[in-house]
Amino acid sequence: MINLSGFADEVYVNFEQQLDFFQSVGLNYIELRFIDGMNVLDISKEKLLQVKQMLSDRGIGVSAIASPIGKYGISQPFSPHFDRFKHAVDVASFLNTELVRVFSYYAPQGEDINKYREEVMERMTIKAEYLKESNVRMVHENESRIFGYSAENCVDIARSVNSDKLSLAYDPANFVWGGDIVNNVEVCWPLMKPYVTHIHIKDWKLGSTDIGSLPGEGDGQIEQLIKELVTSGYSGFVTLEPHMSSGGQFGGETTPEQLKAALQNVKAFFSKYNVVCV
Repeated sequence: MINLSGFADEVYVNFEQQLDFFQSVGLNYIELRFIDGMNVLDISKEKLLQVKQMLSDRGIGVSAIASPIGKYGISQPFSPHFDRFKHAVDVASFLNTELVRVFSYYAPQGEDINKYREEVMERMTIKAEYLKESNVRMVHENESRIFGYSAENCVDIARSVNSDKLSLAYDPANFVWGGDIVNNVEVCWPLMKPYVTHIHIKDWKLGSTDIGSLPGEGDGQIEQLIKELVTSGYSGFVTLEPHMSSGGQFGGETTPEQLKAALQNVKAFFSKYNVVCV
């Protein structure tokens, strides 16, 4: 089954407004990143209890904790970030989601991240080992400038760690923005497909630096990707992250009308292949 989700923090800062808006457009899942302007990993225990109750009251589930884990320099000490990862796992468990989104570190300025491959693999393996006794898994998202900037490096992570606690999240627009790859479905998807368990839908036009496109109108090959998901029997979340008003390293902005239009396009693409998403 394919379930649709989205980043409501792109539309509203206030969490109650986020949930009200998703209810109004028929989205039953949310990908949690910012709650009332704070990262979900930074809110208090009391606030987290409120969040859980608000989600329950509206019947909205959590597709993933969209953490910033791994979105920091590889030269920084690992221990405090590992503690933050453990907290992300606790938050995921508390909010009844199996997924924590992670990244694979930036190189020191002016250096090649591939030089730090062994350190990346060691850190990812330690996190996977920590998850062995948990019901939580992590999904690594491709993004520019981190080790997993390319499909080849993402696959390298999945194969090297070799754990059922680590899989890949696929974001087609990040390949366009960071790697100038306008044929990601032909080039990147075949490599990553065996390891992908999570999808982000964001479209991008080659050369744009800070504004995403309506899904299907950029160079991210959104319709082609959806066709691949359907024909391959993909089962999991497809999460809207449009960045249609602005986009940056840690988030983006999308108006209510833009997200509605993005949702309409995505549903239409799935409907074309006789798939109804929930």
